[in-house]
Amino acid sequence: MTTDAQQQWKAWHEERTGTVTAPYGPLSLAGTFWLSDLADGRIPAFSGDRGVPVPGRWADAGEAVLLTAAAGDGLTVDGRPAEGEYRLTADGGAATARVAHGTRKLLVMRREDSWAVRVYDPESAARREFAGIGVFEHDPRWSLPGRYRPYGRDRRITVENADGRERGLGLSGELAFDLDGEERVLRVAAEADGGLWAVFADATSGRTSYRFRFLHTPPPAPDGRVTVDFNRAVLPPCAFSDAFICPFPPPGNTLAVEVPAGERAVP
Repeated sequence: MTTDAQQQWKAWHEERTGTVTAPYGPLSLAGTFWLSDLADGRIPAFSGDRGVPVPGRWADAGEAVLLTAAAGDGLTVDGRPAEGEYRLTADGGAATARVAHGTRKLLVMRREDSWAVRVYDPESAARREFAGIGVFEHDPRWSLPGRYRPYGRDRRITVENADGRERGLGLSGELAFDLDGEERVLRVAAEADGGLWAVFADATSGRTSYRFRFLHTPPPAPDGRVTVDFNRAVLPPCAFSDAFICPFPPPGNTLAVEVPAGERAVP
């Protein structure tokens, strides 16, 4: 018999699939280019560009990115043909990026004082060939009562990222829950809406699931109580595109037990 929780999980999974397959969702990310790596300000040809190079010259101008566009580049800024120089700050998301080249969106982003341009292409091979997200079946046993224990103040540690570079990861506290009669703990970050976010691995990672996953929870109650629902563990963006720079799990966030719940892998 199907329960309300299973129906809600099914609706969540369908919504999640829609987000991933959106024209400027994770599957459409074709490349990430750090301006510090561009010798002449030109984004080089790359395997995800459909044979169409990214035009313009891109330079780090301190608190902004300086884009120099020629009339023949075919770029638009704020929906208008671009010619001349433009100072660009970080975009809020791919779909609302100010710069475009045909159907491609060129998102300006900043990480730890470094600027980059991301190329989102709705005609990417990954999006065209996507066959769904592999998941473990919903299991109510993996929805657990948890306890959030915030640190006195936020901490920042350095972890390796999927692109091989090390970057800072902010942590706000610990999320504790009981599993097989033993307390387990994940180090988490507080999100803007008050919810918690963990990067974790478990004994399925790299075997029957992707090498690590993300877990989001609702905001904890005033006394720290919060539901830890591993049925809603999700694949990190780098599972859909190698151009993402997802952080690896911090020390202590690799569970020694199998967690056969949530998203598993991209087939």
